[in-house]
Amino acid sequence: MQTTTSGSARRGPFGWLALAGLLLAGAGIFWWHSAGNGQAQPGGPGGPGMGGQVVSVTTAVARAGVAPVTLSGLGTVTPLRTVTVKSRVDGELMDVRFTEGQLVKEGELLAQIDPRAFAAQLEQYQGQLAKDTALLENARADLTRYSSLAKKDMLAGQTKDTQGSLVRQYEGAIRTDKGLIDNARLQLEYSRITAPITGRVGLRKVDAGNMVKASESTAICVITQVSPISVLFTLPEDQLPAVLARHRAGERLTVAAYDRSMTRKLAGGILATADNQIDTATGTVKLRAVFDNADEALFPNQFVNAELLLEERKGVILVPAAAVQRGPKGARVYVVDAGGVARSKAVTAGLAVGEDVVADSGLTAGEVVVVEGADRLRDGARVAVRDSGPAVAGKP
Repeated sequence: MQTTTSGSARRGPFGWLALAGLLLAGAGIFWWHSAGNGQAQPGGPGGPGMGGQVVSVTTAVARAGVAPVTLSGLGTVTPLRTVTVKSRVDGELMDVRFTEGQLVKEGELLAQIDPRAFAAQLEQYQGQLAKDTALLENARADLTRYSSLAKKDMLAGQTKDTQGSLVRQYEGAIRTDKGLIDNARLQLEYSRITAPITGRVGLRKVDAGNMVKASESTAICVITQVSPISVLFTLPEDQLPAVLARHRAGERLTVAAYDRSMTRKLAGGILATADNQIDTATGTVKLRAVFDNADEALFPNQFVNAELLLEERKGVILVPAAAVQRGPKGARVYVVDAGGVARSKAVTAGLAVGEDVVADSGLTAGEVVVVEGADRLRDGARVAVRDSGPAVAGKP
């Protein structure tokens, strides 16, 4: 008798396992296609390539502001006036009235040279003037009498003419005496050495008790005007037309003086003038700015960095320079929207203003940009703002 075996029995346990494997594989393929080939869709959690992660970032708000257009150059503090004080007469230096480093005013007595020789000479010339004046008066009286007698034909005309010449001789002598007196008074005045300008005195060159001469090159001291004071700085020749156009139009262009490291502002002043020629060796032109320098922050011959404010652009969009990422396709920033999602945006970066940069295009005031953490972002990534700055609407 022949026995017939059913299909289920023929499969056995291994057949059922194979069938279960096929069903699981089909379910996996279906899930893979429905999930978008294994990738998160744009706008989904984490954005493309982020694996659903929320990136912690620091943000700032793009704001409307003012961007100063400045020109910078190396400069040297140069006094407007520097005077070397020397003696104009010969004599003994009796007294020195100033102290080193003292601020003196114009006309203030600095030193005294022995005046006695000049006073005696003045007295002598005054005596000579008195003598010649008496002789002139007598000669004029004689001329009057001789003229009267000559009219009556009681005196020869030659005698009258001779007397007239004598009168003119005494008149010349008196003029000479007056000139000598004026010179003696001038020498007496020069024995008092006074400050020709207001400024600060340097180190003393000659001590009291020494003989000084007008012909000597040794100075008594040097006075330097410290307030106001100027700064001579240079700019490239291609920047000169823009500066001169505003300066000649009557604009007051401000200049700031900074220290060597360009970190501390020393003083502020006004552009005074530009040199009348360009240095062909360097291709630069010299400009002079004048500073009040009431606090004497600028010291003669000090090296400074001069920054000339050419104009101010108002209403520009400012963002931190750290927010701008530059690449082969230009500058871009990440902007965080109200939903806490970062979007890459192309911008045109312009002038640098301190730690900020001007966005000439691509941004508007009020947009939130990523300052730190942008290197970990992709377009569409969700972010969590960790700073305490401007709030971002729709933080996750």
